[in-house]
Amino acid sequence: MAGKFHHESIYRGDAQVAKLKDFKIVLCGAGALGSNLAETLARQGFASLRVIDHDRVEEHNVSTQVYGISDAGGWKVEVLRNRLFRAVAIEIDAVRKKLTAQNARTLLKDAALVVDTFDNAASRAAVQEQCRAAGLPCLHAGLYADYCEVIWDEAYKVPRDVGGDVCDYPLARNLVTFAATIAAEVIVRFVLTGTRENYSATLGDFAVKTWNA
Repeated sequence: MAGKFHHESIYRGDAQVAKLKDFKIVLCGAGALGSNLAETLARQGFASLRVIDHDRVEEHNVSTQVYGISDAGGWKVEVLRNRLFRAVAIEIDAVRKKLTAQNARTLLKDAALVVDTFDNAASRAAVQEQCRAAGLPCLHAGLYADYCEVIWDEAYKVPRDVGGDVCDYPLARNLVTFAATIAAEVIVRFVLTGTRENYSATLGDFAVKTWNA
């Protein structure tokens, strides 16, 4: 009988998919990008995931995140943990905390790769500072309106916060899944080959380009 990663194994090879299983990723954020990326990684074969987030699911999250109406009010990391266990029988390390400069060292410890999908400058800066101090590989993924980027830390500058409530930013679901797909492939290639690729993309023209600092 074919296993749960049957198609991925046919595409990449059994040995390659096996390498993903125990590679420890710490994913910062369980919102639009983070939740979709976590689900994609889990369905590709990654089984050692820590996800950090301190927000609850709200109704307006349903269109761009993996959560449903029935999840409203629940903690995102806990809902995500249950969802991924039901989907592929893995149990993520769900950390219901706000990452800060004070606790970043503890929350990011033991990571083979840190992935930042936060939506605010302070949290992104805390991730960057700790990863640089500890020498941890770090990938940043972000999006706004029609644009997304997936950039390794050595080429990354923390952007300023955009004014207003982030919940009111323009955001299309297709851009979210577009960005999550690019990020997931960049992560897989890093794990399997050690390459670090940077990309930016725009939804309107389906343009994906190598990103240069």
